[in-house]
Order: sequence, then C-alpha cells, then structure tokens
Amino acid sequence: MLLTIDVGNTQTVVGVYDHEGDMTVADGGLLGPWRLSTVHDRTEDEYAVLIRGLLASAEVTWNDLDGVAITSGVAHITSALRRMVARQLDVDPVVIGPGVKSGLAIRYDNPREVGPDRIANGAAVYDLYGGPSIVVDFGTATTLDAVSADGDYLGGSISPGVEISLKALIGKAAALSTVELVEPRNVIGRNTTESIRSGVLYGYAAQVDGLCARFEAEIGESTVIATGGLASWISPHTKVVDEVEPWLTLHGLRLIWQRNQ
Repeated sequence: MLLTIDVGNTQTVVGVYDHEGDMTVADGGLLGPWRLSTVHDRTEDEYAVLIRGLLASAEVTWNDLDGVAITSGVAHITSALRRMVARQLDVDPVVIGPGVKSGLAIRYDNPREVGPDRIANGAAVYDLYGGPSIVVDFGTATTLDAVSADGDYLGGSISPGVEISLKALIGKAAALSTVELVEPRNVIGRNTTESIRSGVLYGYAAQVDGLCARFEAEIGESTVIATGGLASWISPHTKVVDEVEPWLTLHGLRLIWQRNQ
C-alpha cells in the first residue's frame, strides 16, 4: 500500500492507496482520505502518532505500507515527514521536487519555482483527462494550471484563496464579523452576511470563468477540472468546470511514485 501526504499551508490531506485499486479514477483504491489542519511546528513523533491513528481507522498498519509519496510547500514539515518515514518504514519517500520524474515537461521559466502540488495536479489531470486541460485548485491560494495536448505543464495563475480573502476582509473592516461559507439566498444580498457570501461565492466563480476563458484563448478549448477543499462549493456556480476531483493531488502523488520506482 502507498501512503500519500499532501501538505498545504492551511490543510494537509492524507490517503492510502491499495495497489489493486482502479488507476483510471482518482479515488480507485483510495482509503480515507483525511483532511487535517496543517500545524507548522508538529514534530516527526507527533506525525507518527497521528498517522498511525488514521491508518488504524482504515485497518492499515505501518507494516502494510511499501511506499510513501509527499508533496509539501513547507520545508520544515517536509523534513519532519522525512524523519518520520525513516523511523517507521524501511523505504525512501518520493518527495516531489527537482530530480523527481513527474511525466510532465515543465515549461515554466524556472521549473524549480513550480509548487509540487501543482506538478502533482498536472500529472493527474493529464492521466485522467488528457489535454489541453486546466486545473483549478481552491486551496490557500486559488491556482489555475494549464497542461497542453502533449502533456506539457505550461504554467498558470495564482491569486489569494477564498479563506485568505475572507479573513483579510473581516480583519480590515471593523463592522464585519466571521461569516459561515454557505450559499446565499440571492445573488443580491439583503444584509451584510448575505452580501459577503454572494461576493465570495459568485465572485470566485466569475473569476474562474474569466481566467479559464483567457487560458483557452491561448491554448484552445480545454477540459476544466476543479479540486481543493472548496471546489464542491464554488464549482456548481461556474460555467466552465467540467468535473470536480477532490483527491486529484493524491492521484498525482500515486502516479509520480510509480514513475520513480
């Protein structure tokens, strides 16, 4: 079995793949997955205890694992996870970064600048849907990434994520309070809470539609796949998203792990 760990600045997603699972879908053979808060000062021992508990809930033990794949944009968490794997398992983890075979040709000016989760998403979307394709990832940042018909990672766009924007708005406006992210009753809000919900939900949906239209003007008609924690909330209100794949990054980790064996 393969342990996959996707560390974001806000959330960490953990999943276990059974090698007998269907590789043609992102969740084929996927146990869990579990979405956790990212704690930046968590130690390798704490990770070991936490992940052991998650594995146990799926009736999996450390001895069942024969591989680990990690994507992380937080350097000290990456180091803690490496140490955890070294203490618990007799395997070398595949950590996405320079020198790791992703199956994509990276057309960024400086390939080292591409976030590892964006590489995993690109590999996964091309495997599942081919190209040209666009990945919309609703994470700490809202990222759009383009993959060509030939499987080249072309680049994309980065903008502040939904929760960052909402916290900034509330933090800078004394009259506003925390707002639960649920669908508003109307596009035209009739109170402050509904107005914020409308601005966030329909504003980000319109942003995705607009950016995808500009992407397609450069690369042609594309399959648009959404992922990330808020994908299922925003995507139904867009005009362009074709599919929602909440575990797309984990599927990319599985593919890249296999390509590096």
